Amino acid sequence: MTEAVIREFLQRTKYHIVQNQESADAVLRGEVLSIDTTPVLFNATTGEVTTMLVTVHTKVQLFDNKTQKPVYHLDDMVFRQEYQISTDVNSFFEEQDPALERMSRDFASKLVSNVVENF
Repeated sequence: MTEAVIREFLQRTKYHIVQNQESADAVLRGEVLSIDTTPVLFNATTGEVTTMLVTVHTKVQLFDNKTQKPVYHLDDMVFRQEYQISTDVNSFFEEQDPALERMSRDFASKLVSNVVENF
């Protein structure tokens, strides 16, 4: 998720991302509180799950590095998105990493929009 957030900031803003926290104007801190999945659609014939709802709860804080005052703060940022999954067992496990990457990109897009829109 961290990589996706960095990539999203670089693509959508003019912000520069730096490795050294002391040289930054602001510091973004995030914590994944929970990730839940809920089946929402099933194959009528087999009863297998075909679509899952993924819900991610995070805590996000953006601080001004000089004053240490929060610029953006959300104790429970909730991200929800439906994802289709393969009914083929072998494909399901092969798709796990790409599915997590898609979810991370979607989450990062929402987070960057929230932060940017608050300025």
